[in-house]
Amino acid sequence: MALSVVILAAGQGKRMHSDLPKVSQPLGGATLLEHVVRAAGALAPAHTQVIYGHGGEGVRERHAHLPVSWTLQAEQLGTGHAVMQALPQLKDADLALILYGDVPLVRPGTLKRLTDSAEKGHLAVLTARVPDPRGYGRMVRDGAGRVTRIVEEKDTSPAEKHIDEVNTGLMACNAGKLRGWLAKVGNKNAQKEYYLTDVIALAVQDGIVVDGVLADHHDEIHGINDKQQLAQAEEALRKRIAGELMLAGLTLRDPCRFDLRGSLEFGRDCVVDVNCVMEGKVTLGNRVKIGPGAVIKDCAIGDDTEVLAHSVLDGARIGRKVRIGPFARIRPETVLGDEAHVGNFVEVKKSRLGAGSKANHLAYVGDAQVGEKVNIGAGVITCNYDGVAKHTTVIEDGAFVGSDTTLVAPVTIGAGAYIGAGSTINKDAPAGQLTLARAKQTTIPGWKPPAKKS
Repeated sequence: MALSVVILAAGQGKRMHSDLPKVSQPLGGATLLEHVVRAAGALAPAHTQVIYGHGGEGVRERHAHLPVSWTLQAEQLGTGHAVMQALPQLKDADLALILYGDVPLVRPGTLKRLTDSAEKGHLAVLTARVPDPRGYGRMVRDGAGRVTRIVEEKDTSPAEKHIDEVNTGLMACNAGKLRGWLAKVGNKNAQKEYYLTDVIALAVQDGIVVDGVLADHHDEIHGINDKQQLAQAEEALRKRIAGELMLAGLTLRDPCRFDLRGSLEFGRDCVVDVNCVMEGKVTLGNRVKIGPGAVIKDCAIGDDTEVLAHSVLDGARIGRKVRIGPFARIRPETVLGDEAHVGNFVEVKKSRLGAGSKANHLAYVGDAQVGEKVNIGAGVITCNYDGVAKHTTVIEDGAFVGSDTTLVAPVTIGAGAYIGAGSTINKDAPAGQLTLARAKQTTIPGWKPPAKKS
């Protein structure tokens, strides 16, 4: 039985007060819709179809990379009407899994239990027990525990109001049966809409078992309609990810103050301090230590490296036993060799620092090729931009560049060369020699500062 996933994503999201469509809102480094597609993708569906709304071309453009097909719901006439738009692409023998683009935290394991039930011929409906069921439809079960109906909030009796098991709207069933039930769904209600939940009563009438599959945790089923709910989902996702990482062996000094907005691979005995943010694809070797307030994006960091407080690393490859920061900035296309040091308030951009090289204080190294065991003093700047093009600075092995030196690219500093502090170097400096380029110091005898006029 082929699995066909239908994701309802046509909602406008007016309560977001945003120019972004609701399913394009960011959550943990991905959009709401990306989270849902990723969860469904873990089940290896034969086909995934996204139902988008009128004016939702921005949703398609933002998610053009996803392995889905797109179906327009030109008029938003309810959830049942949305699923009706998907029917032409569903075969009667398919197993249909209905998801929502604004319910991003559902787990693949939960969806698997839903489809497993549907494969037995059931109409499987995802339910959850929630601390406060107000606003949700209540799941009413018979003495055998089977779902008989869903009672909406406004229609609940005093006893039914205390039912804490609620309907989530997510369901799975045979596509042919779903097609038949949707053909019977009407819109005789105040909103004149076709409700997907009406198929549950029709399934019961046909003698089909309605299986309420209980989610492991109620945070999986929360829909997101405003920025407050988006923040709550971010908190729940952060807690979930931190828990999974710690169970896998990562030490988090405070899991409540760690954000992963992408993927993280790590070796043994890695430690991450508070208020760190990791984005994109981050890889840590063994015994890596990340200090408080660090931001790391799309980086690979080698064994025994330490990133000190409030450093920012983006798109870099970092070797073994490297020391970075505090307050360092490593920009894209930078490679730091083993045992390199990049200290406080040092910025490195699109450069390679060889093994054992050091830039410990207040330097800018841009578009540079730096050899091994080079010392770059405080206040050194590579002047890589002439207003039109970028140029390369080459500093060969063992060179010593004195403090407050300006290297005007393109320029090469030879192996073992010494550059005197305060120099402006715009010609190649020969290997193994001392090069100075600064005005001669002069003292003027008898000089007096100007006096103020009375």
